[in-house]
Amino acid sequence: MKLLFLIADGMGGWPDEHPGGKTCLEAAHTPVMDEMARTGTVGVCRTVPEGMPPGSDVANMSLLGFNPAKHHTGRGPIEAAAQGLTLDPDDLVWRMNLVNLTELSPQGTMLDYSSGHITTEASTPLVEDLQAHLGDENFQFIPGVQYRHLLVHKGGATEDEATLRINPPHDITGKPIYADMREFSRSARMWDLLFLAEQRLEQTAKHTKARSIWPWGQGRPLILPKFKDAAGLTGAVISAVDLVRGLGRAAGMEVVQVPGATGLIDTNYQGKVDAALKYLERGDFAFVHLEGPDECGHAGNAAEKAEAIARFDARIVAPLRAALAGQDVAFVITCDHFTPIAEKTHTPDPVPFVLWREGGEENGLTSFSEAQARSTGLAIESGHELLAWVRRQLS
Repeated sequence: MKLLFLIADGMGGWPDEHPGGKTCLEAAHTPVMDEMARTGTVGVCRTVPEGMPPGSDVANMSLLGFNPAKHHTGRGPIEAAAQGLTLDPDDLVWRMNLVNLTELSPQGTMLDYSSGHITTEASTPLVEDLQAHLGDENFQFIPGVQYRHLLVHKGGATEDEATLRINPPHDITGKPIYADMREFSRSARMWDLLFLAEQRLEQTAKHTKARSIWPWGQGRPLILPKFKDAAGLTGAVISAVDLVRGLGRAAGMEVVQVPGATGLIDTNYQGKVDAALKYLERGDFAFVHLEGPDECGHAGNAAEKAEAIARFDARIVAPLRAALAGQDVAFVITCDHFTPIAEKTHTPDPVPFVLWREGGEENGLTSFSEAQARSTGLAIESGHELLAWVRRQLS
């Protein structure tokens, strides 16, 4: 049997996001997922262990069957794995956003965690310039995708910088950065680096909204067991974001690059579908990740989030189900975490999921939604056990 995990990042939400008290998922036009929920097995899954931050790094690690409490070292190390960086065990790897601030000071406010969703073509020269002018034996600036880049602090895992607790910038959009600036000030090296980078960006980034770097999510290099050994399946990840690709690469999975996959609501949906179908001709497990709903949630745009979910249903779920009709294939459809419109960031609510294969019987549900999933009473309390639970149901 082939197995597909289809992940709509940040799809879950809270009531009252739309008229009538609906969540974005309830408001979205999702006839295919609704039909699959009526004839599948539906429940909720806690993808974020208690006490851990509700990020996509933690949650997607869980969905791939790895316990974040055991394996997670930070956001930066996962994205470094995506790039195949050669790191020493005591290196400290930071995720580094290009951000827009009112000012880089304790009186500043985080305006935009993504610098207006800066493109890779615009951001790469900026990061390369930072490396050319500020990179040295201590710090290396590594270009990534769009606003998502890396800062490697050589040997930093044994230094005070490893203990800095910096907020993810998407958690503080529109909020003061006082607490974070105070935290950065605990390290003279990081403090100086921030202001030197700001000075460079003032010269090089005038045509963009990038005003500062924002290092966060630091940790030692990531080491994961091989997915094939842990799950007994050959697998691939298909995603526009380095985070998911990094998890796949660290686990020895195939990482499928799809041209035109942007991580936004306008992405190459058909390319992802084609990539999944092609991989399943030879492999067992495809993890197809769509970032769009999460980005709309961070923006606080309920209408676009509902549209992103509708496109996930129409352009990912529907064509994959149609193409694989009559074959020995099972689907799991879920999200990694909630990104409620009211919060504009992630929350650790248990996520709805449906396990579906052809031939299922009507179960009394009417749609795929957060409330309907909770109503079944089925709850997977440890998210990293979902994959193993699914395999038991299919055996």
